[in-house]
Amino acid sequence: MKIRHLFALAVTLGMVGTSAQAQFQKPEDAVKYRQGALFVMGQHFSRIGAMANGRTPFNAEAAQQNAAVVLAMSKLPWAGFTPDTQSLQSRVEPKMWGEMDKVSAAADRFMGEAVKLDAAAKTGNLDAIKKAFGDTAASCKACHDAYRQ
Repeated sequence: MKIRHLFALAVTLGMVGTSAQAQFQKPEDAVKYRQGALFVMGQHFSRIGAMANGRTPFNAEAAQQNAAVVLAMSKLPWAGFTPDTQSLQSRVEPKMWGEMDKVSAAADRFMGEAVKLDAAAKTGNLDAIKKAFGDTAASCKACHDAYRQ
């Protein structure tokens, strides 16, 4: 039953993500949207990290559920990086706005790693999850190091 709910959430979020940019009424809404998506994704990602790093007991079902949410959420924040948000207060490095091709490539890498993390979680193999978690975390870190204050 939980898998059906996660699938429905993923489909719904995917539809929202593709049309979200056109729906922002104000630039502030776009910032809140991207920050909210990143926050939710980070919460679920950190739960996998806690298991991968031995801080909490490994639970294959929980890893699968959290990885599915990370995968679904990985597609969403990018719609909130709209040009009209450049002047708003956020943790975005100003140089990012001039390097959107690089940002887009980094987002694509991250989404690809999220796919691999989801696949690893589906195996229920902790070692596979650890590797995929590390690779996904590295893709997050690379973008944060370059574009986050």
